[in-house]
Amino acid sequence: MKTTLKTTLLSLTSLLVASPVFAATQRADHSGLLVWLFLGFCGLIVVAQLVPAALVMFGIVKAVASPKEVGGKA
Repeated sequence: MKTTLKTTLLSLTSLLVASPVFAATQRADHSGLLVWLFLGFCGLIVVAQLVPAALVMFGIVKAVASPKEVGGKA
């Protein structure tokens, strides 16, 4: 009898804890077009700043990897 009661209570408890998962069936963000345009603009700004940064890094690597000039007579 005790094991049946424990099993029943455990099953009922786990069912009650998991039931709110099935309640949310729709999108929760309700974002409009302006929100997505703003996020796209922010992404465009980030990409626009990555291009010059990559060019600077390429220039630094090129300067480090190039052969050194030997100084002439002083």
